[in-house]
Amino acid sequence: MTVSSYKDKAYDANQAAGSVVGLVDELIDKAIEAGASDIHFEPGASELTVKFRLDGILNTVETLPKSISDNVIARLKVLGGLLTYRNDVPQEGRMEIESSRQDVVDRRLSVFPTIYGQRAVIRIFYKNAQLTNLEHLGFSPQVLESLKQIACASQGILLVTGPAGSGKSTTLGALLRHIQKQFSGKSIVTLEDPVEIRIDGLTQVQITPYGPMTFPTALRSLLRQDPQVLMIGEIRDAETAKIVIEAGLTGHLLMSTMHSGTAASAILRLLEMGIEPYQVTSSVSAILNQRLLRRLCEHCKKPLDTGGFEATGCDKCFKTGFRGRILIADLVQLGPRLRKAILAGTDADEIEKILSEKGHTGLLMNGLRIVAEGLTTRAELDKVCGPDASRDVSAGDE
Repeated sequence: MTVSSYKDKAYDANQAAGSVVGLVDELIDKAIEAGASDIHFEPGASELTVKFRLDGILNTVETLPKSISDNVIARLKVLGGLLTYRNDVPQEGRMEIESSRQDVVDRRLSVFPTIYGQRAVIRIFYKNAQLTNLEHLGFSPQVLESLKQIACASQGILLVTGPAGSGKSTTLGALLRHIQKQFSGKSIVTLEDPVEIRIDGLTQVQITPYGPMTFPTALRSLLRQDPQVLMIGEIRDAETAKIVIEAGLTGHLLMSTMHSGTAASAILRLLEMGIEPYQVTSSVSAILNQRLLRRLCEHCKKPLDTGGFEATGCDKCFKTGFRGRILIADLVQLGPRLRKAILAGTDADEIEKILSEKGHTGLLMNGLRIVAEGLTTRAELDKVCGPDASRDVSAGDE
């Protein structure tokens, strides 16, 4: 039974239930073949829309009749080990599915009730050997060398910032592997919600949502477990931020992520969480700000008369014009001048101005280099970096 055969046809309950098994399997196989990171099943008033997230962008691939919507979600729940009779509460689980692709390492299911029925999202995790190596992520030589120097330090905090889906967890995973390889005797512990990248030889702790072991509770206890390197999945609240800062001041190398548009705004957010300026300047070593740009499909990109290329679309790229992604990043290291500005209560705009005066180019200039090389489009750069990209700043302050 193909996906298209469901349209404009009616099935009795038994036939629909049996056919949906094949339909769901077909959609998952199709998503994996396309390299999708997520599959969305979004209920509407008259249909169930299926979307694949390809290179960070959602693309509608099918619209299914409303009549089989409940059966589709029920099948997903069975695969994810969820309660099929509970339709009024959010549920999460892991899907045990056989796949011909050996690089698929995990699939996670999340189901959430809406006014039109239950919405389901499958997240697919792939094993990519290149993404485990710090040298292969695409950092510039200057940023790569600075990250390696930070990895050698015995204390301090590295914050990785950027929106959801910008590769922050991948960067931290590669950095932890680098530390593990270069300093095999170090005790490395991670606290994550959930554990997205499993790394052999590390102590990885998963924080359960709404459970008794929160990030602050676990972090306090772990500091008595003799860790040397700590990775905290995300700084989400003031309590976690304060414990992270204290750990960075007391002989621990600590890494974490924050949702922030620029390095300057990340500093401001810490201050707004109640962290004293002197604590920020004494503990934070560097802030890495990064984005992922979609890479033009090499099979169908079209040169422009004005220079550069445009996306067209072909079967190889699922008609999107893009296949794969490219990293752009900038690194702000807290040197004397920047520390002095933070202690003086300087705002984010002034911090960016200071860095700009020192010749830091930021994400925009890094992205323009990628555009000039014909690897992506200016429209893609503008969409990812936003209208304020020209104000972004980067790289180490002296």
